[in-house]
Amino acid sequence: METNNSSSNSKSSSSSLRWGILRRAVLYRDKNPEDESIKLISRKAAKGFNLIPCQLLHHDHESRDARLCYTLPIQGFPKLVLTQRVDNNAGLSDFEMCNRYNIDNTGLVCQWPSEEVLAYFCLSHADKFRCKRVIELGSGYGLAGLTIAAATDALEVVISDGNPQVVDYILHNINMNSGAFGETRVKSMKLHWHQKEISDLSCTFDVIVASDCTFFKEFHTDLAQITQLLLKNTGPSEAIFFSPKRGNSLDKFLVEIENNGLLFSITENYDTEIWKRHRHFMNGDDAWPGYGKDHCYPLLVRITK
Repeated sequence: METNNSSSNSKSSSSSLRWGILRRAVLYRDKNPEDESIKLISRKAAKGFNLIPCQLLHHDHESRDARLCYTLPIQGFPKLVLTQRVDNNAGLSDFEMCNRYNIDNTGLVCQWPSEEVLAYFCLSHADKFRCKRVIELGSGYGLAGLTIAAATDALEVVISDGNPQVVDYILHNINMNSGAFGETRVKSMKLHWHQKEISDLSCTFDVIVASDCTFFKEFHTDLAQITQLLLKNTGPSEAIFFSPKRGNSLDKFLVEIENNGLLFSITENYDTEIWKRHRHFMNGDDAWPGYGKDHCYPLLVRITK
């Protein structure tokens, strides 16, 4: 009972915070329509580990969107073209969507570094996905899911997010890269982690992947429960999460994992190249100003039943 009340209070607090931002924006928008603190409510600097080379193909400056080409760093693998926002911010309409669906908007803000790390890890461990059913949770623009679909011979890849705006981008990106998937079935899905009526998906996935999905504590319980619900009961299955510690946020999520009867392990040094770049940033490499291990370096969390 105590846990339910805590979860309810967290969601209420998060919703109140978002409505407070919206109220401020509405009250002051007409007085100062050029106020960047209102127009661009959330912003994230475009830094990362630069593991997958990315090139801008097209950007109409009248649009927030651009087409980018990601070159998978293994010879013979296809390039992926993604449409995504390039202004690295979320505006008023995005926060209105958050409140309507009780979701966050982080998938729209940018391509997050942990997503690139996840995609690179999956590319380097393609055997883990061969002939497997895979789902990506909270996928954002879908780089990791599309990489799995294009480079691992997975049986099926479902690329999901709870934000309907994000799912539109995912579907567009799947269609744009359909020629790269071979025999792998690929589809987009709007999936809220609190959904209970997913009987057609329950206990059907060999592998779940997710990146930087543990930041918002109010979603921990739902994320742990849907992880437990989606993993297969028979045969080997696992969830592969990449997430920075971010204070006690990751630790609190792992408590929920244990509460759902799941097992987990944490690996800090899981890839030689990623670790090398992490050490460079920690030693003051100015390619990523303000880099800090706690909030920038994603740990590998493996979850099993």
